[in-house]
Amino acid sequence: MALKGDNVVVSNMKLERIFSMKGGKGETSYANNSQAQARHARSMLHLLEETLDGVQLNSPEVPFVVVDLGCSSGNNTIYVVNVIIKHMTKRYEALGQEPPEFSAFFSDLPSNDFNTLFQLLPPLANYGGGSMEECLAADNHRSYFVAGVPGSFYQRLFPAKSIDVFHSAFSLHWLSQVPESVLDKRSTAYNKGRVFIHGASESTANAYKKQFQTDLAVFLRSRSQEMKRGGSMFLVCLGRTSVDPTDHGGAGLLFGTHFQDAWDDLVQEGLISAEKRDNFNIPVYAPSLQDFKEVVEADGSFVVNKLQVFKGGSPLVVNQPDDAAEVGRALANSCRSVSGVLVDAHIGDKLSEELFSRVERRGTSHAKVLLEQLQFFHIVASLSLA
Repeated sequence: MALKGDNVVVSNMKLERIFSMKGGKGETSYANNSQAQARHARSMLHLLEETLDGVQLNSPEVPFVVVDLGCSSGNNTIYVVNVIIKHMTKRYEALGQEPPEFSAFFSDLPSNDFNTLFQLLPPLANYGGGSMEECLAADNHRSYFVAGVPGSFYQRLFPAKSIDVFHSAFSLHWLSQVPESVLDKRSTAYNKGRVFIHGASESTANAYKKQFQTDLAVFLRSRSQEMKRGGSMFLVCLGRTSVDPTDHGGAGLLFGTHFQDAWDDLVQEGLISAEKRDNFNIPVYAPSLQDFKEVVEADGSFVVNKLQVFKGGSPLVVNQPDDAAEVGRALANSCRSVSGVLVDAHIGDKLSEELFSRVERRGTSHAKVLLEQLQFFHIVASLSLA
């Protein structure tokens, strides 16, 4: 008799209530499996700083407000906020002006592990004891005030005209939901036998694309109301170089091959039913440059300052590339850190453990190919209000 998952089907739940990157500081946590994202973010710093150079400087008497959308729970978001605030401080100082006070909002879904994030934050510099310059020079201290903002970025999150800089990296490819038709047996878009868009039918791909278009348009409209005139937005999300939306490149290799095969293993071994597998889909869409551009232009809230595809590299960070077991473990941990919460909710913790152990074994068997071929591309966009 097939073992059933412990919990209910994720598709019937509100995704934003349960979804998050894997919290905590354990081996499979996002905090310990986002080194690749850190590398990719550092390689794009020159593009971020170009965007920041276009931000209007307001009166130093008015706080300068920075937001990181999809902050998750590791050090990466803290690093980027520090970069933004230091860069803006230098711009004020170059004009001979006293920098304003800075405020940073870290935002993600309510299920995000904000506790781990806040524990990683350095203590606030003592503003009462000296000048802003002394505070900024203080080692291991932050020079900005902090707040967490729980909520989906596919809705309004902040008061009108209150934000100077929006930053979001490696988040916008996550959809607000799996398209309903993808999970509907009566629909031509039903993604039978698959858990991801990679290699799916044209109808399935179109359903994913439509969901992405809807979500991004809502995101842009929300941010356009919240941003100050003269502010800027810097966005990075998974992208693809193929015009074919069923070819998701690196994301396809991550979720459409060994991860997919691991689900099939559970079905063939009678641990879950085929229907249980088919009711699970990764809610990710990696847009092409044209996909992204079309939504921005159709919405009309923002103008594009820069839009490009950026080669990010591999999501796998390994110390010993010749150690196949380490590569397999890195693949499983990478998958688990970003999708583990959804898998746990769908089939329960025990079967989730089974699934990812199979991902690890398959990754170990294909270690060389993974290191050679698993490459991510990103859409990088710099936008300002129209």
